[in-house]
Amino acid sequence: MTKGYDAVPDEERDRLRRYLEAVVAARLAPVHTTVAFNAVYFGYDLGGDGYGGSPLCLDDFPVITFGECAPVLPVGAMVCVATGSDPLYAEIVYREGAHPEVGALGDIPAWVSGAPVGAEGPGRPGDGAEPRRRELLVPDLHAFGPALSLSSAQLHRLRTRRRWINEDGHVVVDVRYPSQEAARRDDLTAYADHLLTTAREQLLSPFVPVSLAVLVGGTHDDDLRAGLLGLLDTVRGVLNSSAALRIWGDYTMTRASLRDCWRDTGPLGGDDLRSLAAAVERAATPGRRRYGLTTPVTVYTAVGPRLRGFPGATELLRGVGYAAAVCRANVALADVVQGDSNQGLFENGSRITLDDAFEGGGVWRSHHPGDAEAPGDPLAPAGRGWTSTLPAPSEPEPATELDPVDLPLADDASLGTGDLLRSDAQEIVWRAPLRLAQLIDGWFPLHPYVVEELCRSHGARPTVRLELDHAGEALDEEVQDVTAELGNDSGRLTGIAWPGDFFPGLMLELRWLRGGSVIRLVTTRLKERVLVGDRETGHCYDPRVLTREDAPGSDRYGDSAVGLGPRQLVMRTVRRCGLLTLDGHALMDRSVLPSAVYGRRPARSQAAALESAVAELLAERLLEPALGSRDAWGQPHFPPRDGQRTIPLIGYRPARPRVIRPWGGTEPGGEGLQGVQFVPGHLRRLRPGCSPSEVQRAAFREHCRRLGKADGWELPYGYTFVTEHTRGR
Repeated sequence: MTKGYDAVPDEERDRLRRYLEAVVAARLAPVHTTVAFNAVYFGYDLGGDGYGGSPLCLDDFPVITFGECAPVLPVGAMVCVATGSDPLYAEIVYREGAHPEVGALGDIPAWVSGAPVGAEGPGRPGDGAEPRRRELLVPDLHAFGPALSLSSAQLHRLRTRRRWINEDGHVVVDVRYPSQEAARRDDLTAYADHLLTTAREQLLSPFVPVSLAVLVGGTHDDDLRAGLLGLLDTVRGVLNSSAALRIWGDYTMTRASLRDCWRDTGPLGGDDLRSLAAAVERAATPGRRRYGLTTPVTVYTAVGPRLRGFPGATELLRGVGYAAAVCRANVALADVVQGDSNQGLFENGSRITLDDAFEGGGVWRSHHPGDAEAPGDPLAPAGRGWTSTLPAPSEPEPATELDPVDLPLADDASLGTGDLLRSDAQEIVWRAPLRLAQLIDGWFPLHPYVVEELCRSHGARPTVRLELDHAGEALDEEVQDVTAELGNDSGRLTGIAWPGDFFPGLMLELRWLRGGSVIRLVTTRLKERVLVGDRETGHCYDPRVLTREDAPGSDRYGDSAVGLGPRQLVMRTVRRCGLLTLDGHALMDRSVLPSAVYGRRPARSQAAALESAVAELLAERLLEPALGSRDAWGQPHFPPRDGQRTIPLIGYRPARPRVIRPWGGTEPGGEGLQGVQFVPGHLRRLRPGCSPSEVQRAAFREHCRRLGKADGWELPYGYTFVTEHTRGR
């Protein structure tokens, strides 16, 4: 399943499908693909306990505070909602944009529909540095079972006070994104990033049924990312293949619940949904005029706020009921558009299309006369509201040849941020990749915990001994005296003479014994050497940093595109500016390559030289062709999204993916042991009154050590550990 839906045998798909169908039927909110992954990976009990029986560490959950600024919290994130008393543990099951300019009845300014995160007004996208967006998060406050849920009276008091959650039991926060690229990521990629960073301890916990590290056969980031994305693809494929389920975006509902909703004559039932569809259809239809022609009219309607206008809907929109009502309303509108129109064009002359799938629960565009617009997929979010406020682009061709430019990395803030591995009474251990700027200027950042304590005990500019251990390699300077420059919020080591075979992206693990003046820096060996682009290495690395910063024109002596030939310029631009995937692939819109190389449209001779270089690199398979799509505000996407214009991409593939031994007992292309299954180490619940043996306690600690969790892990109460083994079928 780590290899994606297409790699899973039919028998295993059926087993997973039956379980997920039961999960969707049991939960009151529509089940997002990430929530379905949580149910499988962390163990969701269908008997009413939810995740309450799963030994998750609740203290690791990020804390969110109503009305304040928060980091990105995708659907599926398990959080602790800050309150004045008891903690409120929840799973985020739905989120949408909550722009302050959306009206109480769903009326919304055109520029808000499809606007990029951080947009400040019509045609003003903002500066793009750490953009923010107000979002409404719907937490499932009962996801962890009755033992970890507040009573109805307690929740009523919290809703009434409106300090921690609003009157509907929802959380409204200003979400801070590290970059525009991060803001444009789809839900599954955003959740994968969340699990590999903020919720890393939770993801790699040895308490889950089978840890991802065991599934992919290691703890290297590239393996973890590839395996996690494969699991998410498997879950999404199984949900899409079920005849009993209906999908809206990434949210899944049972078809039976939709039928019951259509038959319901109460609030937000079939009658109200028909009224909503009719209102959207007639929203832009002009009144009858005796003289003259009517001018074009465009109206944008946000579904979420519009539902609040129906009589008796208030109580039904509280808690997770809001998510269910919004998804059902969007499905109803989609069915009407697909069944009663010709690509969105209705008999009354109006064209109805989905314009924004996120803001306000979904923004639908009503335009009259609709036949004046080119037809397309009416359910593909086009963002025409925002694009209608942008000026038409125009750029003349220069008369002379241009020099290549060095554009800044769009995702620089999200690369190489590092992870804290351990902080106890003896030492602080953290890990981060070496960046190109650090390699050139001879410095490396310190973890904030180290900065705080080192500054308190040694002053602002102490001399520190740096001990380097390059696994399996001999170094000329294994011990160096360097300077620690310590500030209030950050600090770094300066004056480092990096070894000659250190490169951008090399993973470095640093250890500092509390109170001391020695920092030990070590690298980690791979099981076998790999070839990544032009670089061969036998040490662990971050594939994203390696792709971005080990490109042509970048080395320990400088970083510039000046003097590079067309082939090197193409490779450098694709690697530095392309759409970067979690495993280090970079894909770029082929049509914008010349402008990206030279900063604007170059001379014809320069564009022709680049095109010839692309053809050569594709023929030599140093680059790969691919197909993507472009959204309404010009951003490329891969894989291509339904309803968006298809565009050709060129892609850089850093390395061939590693082949993981399948659990079925046979190696690809080998004989193997037919009928033998590998069973990884896992937890098993004990009968009441029983306790695990010391042997199994020790085996569990060793299992944790192999997962990189060497400290603080003991068997949870009521469980024993089953060591890995093979068994016949």
